Amino acid sequence: MTPAPALPHSRLRPSGENPVVLVIGGGTSGNALTVLLRRAGIAVDLVEASPDWKASLGSGITLQGNALRVLREVGVLDAIEKDGYTADGVAILTPDGTVLAAHEELRTGGDDLPAHIGMQRPRLQQLLIEKVRASGADIRLGTTATAFDQHGDCVDVAFSDGTSRRYDLVVGADGLHSATRRMIGITDEPVPTGMGIWRAPAPRPAGITRTEMIYGGPCFIAGYCPTSEDTVYTYLVEPARDRASLDAASYADEMRRLSEAYGGVWPQLRAAFTDPKAVNYAWFDRHLVTGPWHRGRIVLVGDAAHCCPPTFAQGAAMSLEDALVLAELLAGPGDWDDRLLTAYHSRRLPRVRMVVDASVQLAQWLLDGVRDADVPGLLHRTMTSLRERP
Repeated sequence: MTPAPALPHSRLRPSGENPVVLVIGGGTSGNALTVLLRRAGIAVDLVEASPDWKASLGSGITLQGNALRVLREVGVLDAIEKDGYTADGVAILTPDGTVLAAHEELRTGGDDLPAHIGMQRPRLQQLLIEKVRASGADIRLGTTATAFDQHGDCVDVAFSDGTSRRYDLVVGADGLHSATRRMIGITDEPVPTGMGIWRAPAPRPAGITRTEMIYGGPCFIAGYCPTSEDTVYTYLVEPARDRASLDAASYADEMRRLSEAYGGVWPQLRAAFTDPKAVNYAWFDRHLVTGPWHRGRIVLVGDAAHCCPPTFAQGAAMSLEDALVLAELLAGPGDWDDRLLTAYHSRRLPRVRMVVDASVQLAQWLLDGVRDADVPGLLHRTMTSLRERP
């Protein structure tokens, strides 16, 4: 690798010196962590592989209360409340649109926060980007880390643009297929669960003020969530298909076809499925690194360490909680040593495992057609636990 510039070689967080952190990945967890570290006075370099900083990432996202709790700390909650949609509970419908049940949701972020807010995902990303830019972090787009050379208490990093630098800590926030995870020798990889999901934005039908889902018909789940005063995001969950055999040009046609069995507002939604580029298809994956999330002074956060089906809408929340916990520990009085990174893993793993297992269990019950499953009990136990701070 290209030699790193000569910097003082000393223990992490040496007295009188300012540590520097490299964050690899400018998605939800990487951006949140960058802002929280900068607020604590810690210097941060952020590198992001995409030159446009994932500006068009996804269609919509459901932000549960425990995600909102972290986003309040990041400083974007007011904008989320303004630009997103605070939903009025959840309803379960029959395929023809008849309401079977409706209920308020548990406020996992505390009674002072909404149960959930629907958000256009590109807008959430833009809000986080604005906070990162305002934080004073050093940002490089279209750049990846290509090699690590650890020296016990620091890491020399080589980059794809030919530069290199020495860091006190490196954080891999580069997603489900994390190159950082593989480069440091963690062999855990995501495993498909057997489900696939189609997602697309649409105009919000009049009167839709909550998340509504149908369990049944040709899909396991057909649902939608308001994401602003004018928009919703829609989703259809089915058995996973061979993605290599799918023609991206037919995505809108396929989403229209799958939705034809559903009534209520679905005919209005279906009329919006015209642009195949606006439709996304993905598999549900299970991913959990149960062993240490670090090797030396390189540590993982977010999807790089764990991912679950969106059956509980907790993927982003778990990633944001990682960022909050790691930032709190790094800003605290302790040295940035193996004990601190082990404490981070110990604090996060039980909670993340609970969410991953519960999300996969709910998906598996649907796959297996289990009709007497204790879905209410699983939901209540999991969401109640999430009211506790991470």
